[in-house]
Order: sequence, then C-alpha cells, then structure tokens
Amino acid sequence: MTRYTPDLLAADAEEFTAIRRDIHRHPETAFEETRTAQIVADKLTSWGIKIHRGLATTGVVGTLQGNRKGQKTIGLRADMDALHLQEKNDFEHVSTIPNKMHACGHDGHTTMLLGAAKQLAAKPDFAGTVHFIFQPAEEGHGGARVMIEEGLFDKFDCDAVYGMHNMPGFPMGHFAIRTGAMLAASDSWEVTFKGTGGHGAMPDRGTDPTFPAAQFMVAIQGIVGRNVAPAQAAVLSVGHIHAGTPGSPNVIPSEVLIKGTARSFAPDVRALLERRLAEVAAGIAQAAGCTAVSKYHRRYPALVNAPEQTALAVEAAAMTVGRENVEANTAPLAGAEDFAFMLEKKPGAYIMIGNGGTGEGGCQNVHSPLYDFSDEIITTGAAYWMNIVQLELGDAKQ
Repeated sequence: MTRYTPDLLAADAEEFTAIRRDIHRHPETAFEETRTAQIVADKLTSWGIKIHRGLATTGVVGTLQGNRKGQKTIGLRADMDALHLQEKNDFEHVSTIPNKMHACGHDGHTTMLLGAAKQLAAKPDFAGTVHFIFQPAEEGHGGARVMIEEGLFDKFDCDAVYGMHNMPGFPMGHFAIRTGAMLAASDSWEVTFKGTGGHGAMPDRGTDPTFPAAQFMVAIQGIVGRNVAPAQAAVLSVGHIHAGTPGSPNVIPSEVLIKGTARSFAPDVRALLERRLAEVAAGIAQAAGCTAVSKYHRRYPALVNAPEQTALAVEAAAMTVGRENVEANTAPLAGAEDFAFMLEKKPGAYIMIGNGGTGEGGCQNVHSPLYDFSDEIITTGAAYWMNIVQLELGDAKQ
C-alpha cells in the first residue's frame, strides 16, 4: 500500500497555494459560494472527475471510481463558505470583499480536498468510489443538513464519511481526534421578560422586568453548576441583551430580551438545558410579578465520531506525519460543526489538523479578523485524505 506524505505532494504546493489565496481574496458567505463552486467544478472536471452541482444551491460533489473492482464508497467533505467579518490583515491576498472574510480556514479546507482529488484522479489505484463533497453554508446555516435533505446520500450513498478542520494553537501539521462526542451541540435560546415598565423614580408603581432579567443571567450558571452532572459538560452564555432606549435612562422598560447560546455533548444534557432555562426564567419572573416567554432553538447536534472510522483516521494521520504527531484522545471542544448532521446519517470521523501557534508572530484563532490559513499544511491535509482512501479502499482485492 502506498503511504502518502506531504513531501510527495511538494510539486503541487505552489499551484494549490495560489488556489487557496485566490479563494481567500474572494470570500463568499452561506449559499452564495458561486465563484468558489465554479473553481471547484472546473478543477474537478479538468482532472476527469465527474461532477454534480446544485445541492444546497452551490454544493459540488465530485465522483471518482478506482481502477480496481470494489463496491465500497466513501465521502470526503470540505466546507467552502466564509464569514461576515471585516478582515484586518495587510498581506497581498487579503479579502477584496467588504465585511466578508475566510476567517475559519474553509478556503484551506476546500484546497486540501482539491489537492487530494487531483492526485487521486491521476492515479486511482484503489477499489471502490470516492465522493468529494464540497459543502456550502457551514457557518451557522446548516449547509450539510440542507444537502442531506436535498438527497446527498440518496444520490451519493456512502459507507463512511470523513471531515477535517484546521486548529490554530495546535502544532502545524499535527492531528487531533477522539472517539465519541468531539464537538458540542450548538443551540440558541431567547427569553423575553415582560412587565409594565414605568418611571425610573417610581418603580413601586409598575413591574420592572430588568430586575428578574438580571437575576436570570446569574441564575442560569446554576443550571450548569447544580443540574448538570459533574462528569458531563455544558455551557450557557449570554450573547445579547436589549431593553429600553439610550435616550431615556429614566424609563423602566416594559420588556427585556436576552439571547444566548447553549452547548452540550449528550442528548439528555441538551434536553435538560432546554427545560431548565424555561423553568428558571418563569420562576424568577413570577417572583418579580412579571412574565417570561422562552424559546429554544436546536441547531447543530453534537459531532460524534464512530470508533471504527476514528481508528482508521488515526492510522491515516500517522501514515501522513508519524504516530508521535497524532493525538488520538484529544479533549472535546465546545465548538460546533454541521458535519455532525452527516455523522448522524453515516458512520465516520472528523479530525483536526494543526494550523500553528496563536498570538503575536503566529496564527490567530479562527473567527479573528487577523486569522489566515497556513499554506504550509495544504499538502499535509491532502496527503491525509489520500491515506484515508488507501486505508478504506486500497486494500480491497482486485
């Protein structure tokens, strides 16, 4: 079996660095990745890979069959979308689109998968089929869910699916993964406290919703601290508060809106957070003579890696960079990823690839206006994808 390492792809480094930087200059957000999808489609077609377009509006799926007999099919997925963020970098490939930026490295994810597709198309020495899944709208819009709803796995059935994301703060080119829940379920919630409002100098003549709202923001941390089992993990954070008008600070508002995020790794904890948020809001509101209207929105499920595919991913990463550079039992992260929807439908594994150190002189964290994907890991990621194919499909008998 061929073992692919980054140095074997060195001849393609300049070409794919140029592709990555071109995509970075022209970021496109959810379901608008028209230019990026065209680049992907054109490249795949030029390498003789059959393509399908249109799932989730801008999604592209390339299909490559090996030159040996085999029925097994796998999917390799990369996301394509950017974020609504004004870039603050000053290098040559800085975003040319105001308030849009590849601040999470999806430009690099797309390029790494393209790199693997080119190499595999040139020498499809495997048995079975690979689907290269280029997905739109990962950033908060559930593009993976939309692709599935529009028939992704009906049109392109997969025995297993794999995903990858860069990780700033982790050594460049190293890998990290774990079996089971690796990323959290991501939900949003909102609570509106309602009273009568009134004059700020005469609070006794009305009901003040700011009082229970303030208590609520403190009390919800007790949900995590006293309702969630110590062996479990959860996060409740407030991200938005709105009440009153800045020009009238002497007016007690009649409503206070609070919005936040909830993160969890287990279905029972997720259900507990949803229930307790509403109960705590209602109880505190009642004690203050107000009412509370609660809404809970389940967004991305927890990302859960299957044991068999995780073990295979560890082996593929070890083939790529050496076993000493692979963390096979990394700690779970409270971030979320819509690849979780694909893992609900198919067994698979999602791995992190190191993007280098953070802070001054190193890579900034994702979602920062100073972030940039490290071009040095393009060939590493592409080699990992190729080793996945070798392990999944390369051992099949001719």
